Amino acid sequence: MLLPAAPALAAEPVLVIHGGAGVIRADLDPAQERDARAALERALRAGHAVLAAGGPALDAVQAAIVVLEDDPSFNAGHGAVFTHDGYNELDAALMDGATLRAGAVAGVRRVKNPIALARAVMERSRHVMLTGAGAEAFAQEVGTELVDPAYFRTERRWKQLQKALRDEAGGQAYVDTPPAQYTGTVGAVALDRAGRLAAGTSTGGMTNKRYGRVGDAPIIGAGTYANAVCAVSGTGWGEFYIRTAAAHDICARVAYLRQPVAAAADAVINAAIPKLGGDGGAIALAADGSIALPFNTDGMHRGWIGADGVPHVAIFADETLPLPAAADAAE
Repeated sequence: MLLPAAPALAAEPVLVIHGGAGVIRADLDPAQERDARAALERALRAGHAVLAAGGPALDAVQAAIVVLEDDPSFNAGHGAVFTHDGYNELDAALMDGATLRAGAVAGVRRVKNPIALARAVMERSRHVMLTGAGAEAFAQEVGTELVDPAYFRTERRWKQLQKALRDEAGGQAYVDTPPAQYTGTVGAVALDRAGRLAAGTSTGGMTNKRYGRVGDAPIIGAGTYANAVCAVSGTGWGEFYIRTAAAHDICARVAYLRQPVAAAADAVINAAIPKLGGDGGAIALAADGSIALPFNTDGMHRGWIGADGVPHVAIFADETLPLPAAADAAE
């Protein structure tokens, strides 16, 4: 079955971002909340600058995610969580909806901005996903910035690992009690003036993960997906997003069932995933400019910006986030 064609002209450029579901109000002090909101606004402005200049959705997504990767408020890049063995292992993916090109990396420890390496995999290799040492060797070849692993360490994330290890030693199954471990994954979806869509996601995974665990973020169709009619970035308990092919399922519902993006996203995030025992959230954007930001946790760092350049951000579930005029979606 052929996908519906994208509209000849987009209504207006739109950028939607998230900084992770699973937010617990009691875990954020006022300074952390302030810093997170400020970072979300900076990311929105960075992506909007690309779109306002007539740039492609892919560039806007990457620009926004780089800002979030560089901010320690989120579980990506500089603020990534630690593995059981005390490392930061990073995953990311980027997808161009207009061409279905995609690039992804998983388990990298020295790449400053994993989303930039995912872009390089898409554009400068014959592959879609590279992992671990091989991905870092490719990064050296193409000039993607590498850093000392100590760059990723933050005291907040180190303390989270120590708590997880204490819980584990005391017989508590910390690793099986989300959402605390995955809070902070970042992502972006964008629609540009030419009607092109793109999606990207970046994460440090889950606190105390073992054995080279890889979640949904770098898996095309699970945590990240874009085509001509829909773009999605997920955030949540990755194993369930993989099992439901969550990001692709949302876009398939938009493309084949002609569901509004809000209904499609709700069916997957708030029905299919919880039915299996998972939780989390997502951001979704349709080619008509309508958006959806569903989540089923106490909060999700989220925001969007339209052609007027005014950023709209929210964190907690009880915050009302105004939606674009074109959107028939609801949170």
